[in-house]
Amino acid sequence: MHINPLVNDADLAALGPLRLIYVPAADERPQGMLNVPIEEWVETAKRSPSGLDDLAYWQREFEALGVAKDTVSVVLDDGRMTEAARVWFMLQYFGLPTTVLNGGIAALSTLPPQAGRATVSLQLSPGSGVVGLAERTGLKADLPDVQVFDARTIQEHAGVDLKGNARGGHLPGAALLAHGDLLDGRHLKPAGEIAQMMDQAGIDGSKPVVTHCNGGGRAALAALAAVVAGRGDVRVYYLSFADWAADESCPIHLPD
Repeated sequence: MHINPLVNDADLAALGPLRLIYVPAADERPQGMLNVPIEEWVETAKRSPSGLDDLAYWQREFEALGVAKDTVSVVLDDGRMTEAARVWFMLQYFGLPTTVLNGGIAALSTLPPQAGRATVSLQLSPGSGVVGLAERTGLKADLPDVQVFDARTIQEHAGVDLKGNARGGHLPGAALLAHGDLLDGRHLKPAGEIAQMMDQAGIDGSKPVVTHCNGGGRAALAALAAVVAGRGDVRVYYLSFADWAADESCPIHLPD
């Protein structure tokens, strides 16, 4: 079934019984929601070539979380939107019906009717979501036949802020559209406005779009924004620039 990748609070009632998935910051654990062990998920992803290769691990994690294919999962965070987008990307990549609540937990007016935790075994379908997954070797071979959407800051793109990497700069041909520019406070901007910004940045959708940041969260938000803006072939380089910069065979450019 088709699931809009982004919903507002007023849209939740139309989804019927759903599962609220919260991505906690610090030690917060809101009542009435399923909570993601996000720090463990992030660290586990770093240990595989693409970030999502260990199918058995992710199946165990999703089953422990209590999600399933029979009910829409609505992901929300504290309003940053990046962590909700990260979890949305993971779940949808494996074929689970998932959407993000625009605005995070502050936008939730009341707890909607929720389905219980799933108890049946999951059958995950890697790559069946609306947004695909890119990895370093494949992306290096695909350049320049993809549009690289760099969702980092201008300082990171220019190689001034290394974020702990040994090398700084940007992927060849990468277009910069910082993730913060996609947001109006805690909400993703309207689709038409995002589409215009993408066009102006040179991410017009004439080629497959591959988003990246430094560690996955902002890249996932950029992919969410691209889908909302109507882009078709969108992928996330989930391990992102930290992975690219660590491989000396991967070219990095600096501004002229």
